[in-house]
Amino acid sequence: MSDSSGWGPSGPYAGPPGGWGWTPPPPPPKPGVIPLAPLGVDTVFGGAFATMRRYAGPLFGLAILAYVALGALLAGAGTVAYFSVRDHADALYATHGDPLWSDVRPVLLAFGTVWALALVGLLAAGAFVQASCAATLHDAVLGRRTTLRQVWRRSWPRTPSVLGVWLLLGLVVLVPTLLFVALFVSFVLAVVSGTVLPVGILFLLAMLTVPLTVWLYVLFGFAPAAAVLESARPVQALRRSVRLVKGAWWRTFGILLLGGMTVLIVSLAIGLPLSFAMPRPQPYDMSHPPPTDMADAFANSLHGMGGYMVLSMAGNLITQMFAMVFLPLIATLLYIDQRIRREGLADVLLRAM
Repeated sequence: MSDSSGWGPSGPYAGPPGGWGWTPPPPPPKPGVIPLAPLGVDTVFGGAFATMRRYAGPLFGLAILAYVALGALLAGAGTVAYFSVRDHADALYATHGDPLWSDVRPVLLAFGTVWALALVGLLAAGAFVQASCAATLHDAVLGRRTTLRQVWRRSWPRTPSVLGVWLLLGLVVLVPTLLFVALFVSFVLAVVSGTVLPVGILFLLAMLTVPLTVWLYVLFGFAPAAAVLESARPVQALRRSVRLVKGAWWRTFGILLLGGMTVLIVSLAIGLPLSFAMPRPQPYDMSHPPPTDMADAFANSLHGMGGYMVLSMAGNLITQMFAMVFLPLIATLLYIDQRIRREGLADVLLRAM
């Protein structure tokens, strides 16, 4: 197969022999969710929605499995933590004066451990979902059928690399974030002290850290896709992202921003009706005794709000699932687009068909 096969005539004029007519080149081949050509904004978003529609099983199935497993783990850890410090927690709830440190310390230690476990679990689950999105696009671009098990086998071994990318990116972004925090604290202190000129300077310096953080985030935005589709190590994936984003930062930023706005619109479309459906607080009933411990207080809070809480949790779950799948798909499609533009990936994909 020649390099120009499937990409139209070899020259701009392809009329009949001896004629003066011009036949426009045929559209690029589209075996899967995107055409094998440089992508526009419409094809990037169309490809993301088409992937979610055609490959909903592996995409959302693995995401749901990941977060169900995480939820079960955290529920078990929270239950163990509560029953291990139940007496101390009830004593804190029943205390009307200053709580005793002997009661506060075990509660903080137990639930602080659960919080740390939740943070690590959320990072691992997010990295796995992002790896599964890139692995699904591996077949979706070529129009191949895939199953949940196949995507699992490709994404699970690359999850540590994606997690490593996230951790390195967090360390990189942490520097301007800490600078912003330090400047904000200095800003507050300057306001309290009544000095005006340093306040303005500190405010400007703090504002400079925000675009720096955004610039770094976009610059390394292709690293998770490179970690999965090129089997790159975390540092290699970050360097690969820098090379691909170079010269296309503003375009990448604009499309990623549109993706974030799309997620925001979806979350508002789901969240606003639920906010209007929130039941009004019921007046206090003097005939019922007040709760005596945390378990009774939690049971009382569920009374009259059980249906709303279920709907709210379902709405939040739908929003989170959409965001966790949609944004990585947009980033991975932009990665594929840059490789098509710069490295001739379309020809490689055509030969792989």
